[in-house]
Amino acid sequence: MTTAVDKPWVLGLTGGIASGKSAAAQRFAELGVHVVDADQASRWVVEPGRPALAALAERYGAALLQADGSLDRGALRKVIFEDAQERRWVEALLHPLIAEEIARSLASATSPYAVFVSPLMVESGQYRITQRLLVVDAPEAVRVVRTLLRDHTTPEQVQAILKAQASREQRLALADDVLVNDRDLAWLHSEVERLHTFYLTLRGGRE
Repeated sequence: MTTAVDKPWVLGLTGGIASGKSAAAQRFAELGVHVVDADQASRWVVEPGRPALAALAERYGAALLQADGSLDRGALRKVIFEDAQERRWVEALLHPLIAEEIARSLASATSPYAVFVSPLMVESGQYRITQRLLVVDAPEAVRVVRTLLRDHTTPEQVQAILKAQASREQRLALADDVLVNDRDLAWLHSEVERLHTFYLTLRGGRE
């Protein structure tokens, strides 16, 4: 029976847009670590039939829905990036629901530690539910190029996302560990494996 002493500790994993945090999280999962993704939790709470989607549709109308009744994420993104007041309303609706889903999923972890991935770990204060914080970092110029190639978006949209996220300095100030991801995927994997070996030696996320 699991006791409070041997309950898995939580590693927070974050990084700016296109830093490589998702690829790092995937490697942790491949190594047998329980991974909880804030983005997946945020998608789950607005699935068709869930109360949050009905509330969004009531406020913003059918323009926020796709033909199959699911959320049009692009339309919602436009709303929250263009109007700070609307962003706050959406956050007040969704954040408590997302937090519940994250807590439920973390509680089900059976690996020695669990990884909680969130792009807004610092901005949202989510790092407070972790025992240790790993920041995947890369120079901003590298991240902008990756985003443009990956998302086929505009430089203006990338800058808007960067502005909405914490600065590198804010993330790095809170980091216990930093993984600089400015090389290829093999390098990223080797760094994750090195950190995993180290994390297995920790109790409660501390040395």
